[in-house]
Amino acid sequence: MAQVALVTGASSGFGRMIASELAADGLTAYASMRGTEEKKADTVKAIADDAKTKGVDLRTIELDVQDDASVEKAVETIMREHGRIDVLVHNAGHMVWGPLEAFTPEQLAELYDVNVLGTQRLNRAALPHMREAKSGLLVWVSSTSVMGGIPPLLGPYFAAKAGMDQLAVAYARELVPFGIETAIVTPGAYTKGTNHFQHAGQPADEERADAYARAWPDGFSDRMQKALAATDPPDSDPSEIGRAVAAIVRAPKGKRPFRVVIDPADDGAKVSFPVVDRIREQFLHRIGFPELLHPS
Repeated sequence: MAQVALVTGASSGFGRMIASELAADGLTAYASMRGTEEKKADTVKAIADDAKTKGVDLRTIELDVQDDASVEKAVETIMREHGRIDVLVHNAGHMVWGPLEAFTPEQLAELYDVNVLGTQRLNRAALPHMREAKSGLLVWVSSTSVMGGIPPLLGPYFAAKAGMDQLAVAYARELVPFGIETAIVTPGAYTKGTNHFQHAGQPADEERADAYARAWPDGFSDRMQKALAATDPPDSDPSEIGRAVAAIVRAPKGKRPFRVVIDPADDGAKVSFPVVDRIREQFLHRIGFPELLHPS
């Protein structure tokens, strides 16, 4: 029986690549997204056509990570059709661009809702089934910004990603007794092949945004985007994120890496994350709970 995977935010970018790679590996992969019957109808058809051409079991499903009922309905549908969810990929997220002060508190709350609370909604819907099965894998798509370089104009997004990463680490320890594994895939800033920057949100307080624009040197925002784009090598390939997730899923239980950092931009996260993760592991040893590092 094929494993069943649910990937959030899978209409494009990393999510769609991950779902496609998992389906190519023989899983029944659900690419979830909002607006399957309206806004994303063309995407749904394209994914169905691609699955038919390749002969894989890649499906789409309506799921809005900001809506409890939508999340619960999606999980219930998968459980009704298969009786299991083996792999849960937390990928849904949204980026914004602009001076931090110019974003209203409501905008920050909205961003946190998508990037962090959405994972909590899905976990609360899916984890009872995984706990009952005493098996499962959670894959979290984080960001090198959590421990790497933090340029200006991306503050709300970076803060939300940091919150998500901390949630992933905390969940990892608590789920070990149920035989549920955690892997955190940590991509760098890919500026090609994803829609992060093209679809980035803007600050609602235009007056404050203008005040920053007037104070900064001419063309500051454009030059910052170009500088970040220049860190992304010409040969970088965002599809390697999908392949990395597929490799984690294929790995034997108990042998999967806790974190994989994939950073063509080399913002320093490859250095800092191993140190921080090792400190956290050592702390569990210190307080006498090393068994919380890996499912037996």
